[in-house]
Amino acid sequence: MSESTSNGDQRLESIVLGGGCFWCTEAAYRIVPGVLKVESGYAGGQTVDPSYEAVCAGTTGHAEVVKVTYDSAMVDLARVLEQIWRMHDPTTLNRQGADAGTQYRSIILWADEEQRAAAEASREKANLTWEGKVVTELAPLETFYPAEIYHDDYFSRNPHAGYCQMVIAPKLEKFRQGL
Repeated sequence: MSESTSNGDQRLESIVLGGGCFWCTEAAYRIVPGVLKVESGYAGGQTVDPSYEAVCAGTTGHAEVVKVTYDSAMVDLARVLEQIWRMHDPTTLNRQGADAGTQYRSIILWADEEQRAAAEASREKANLTWEGKVVTELAPLETFYPAEIYHDDYFSRNPHAGYCQMVIAPKLEKFRQGL
């Protein structure tokens, strides 16, 4: 089942999404109004409790993903899903820019039938707007494994790192313009 809790006027929901490097995806979702928490991790593979090194080696089957927790009273699931199409190229198989490998695949991992239906509708809509076929995988979420602590809020903690300057910062600037 999807994580769903009620806290006063807040209605918290979570969904797991992958759009390339989780540092990029996490940084973008952190600025989406209504998103309360973004956690980097791994999902969609067969190894129990994978490490970053094993995922990067391509031996676990996992993708780098983020668990997005949002207040559905402020932003609905359709809007949360809409953002994933804006922050990466869903027509490239197992690649985003120079990041290549199955761990960088485009993926939406749904927790229940409502999320599955929303993900399918969202992908169909994306297919109408992107040139080329959208290759984003849709799959049930089996287990989300949180990434090592040093991945948390990576961009904010390392804004001057080369990858952050060359890859994440330009993506975020473009993403902010569409919010």
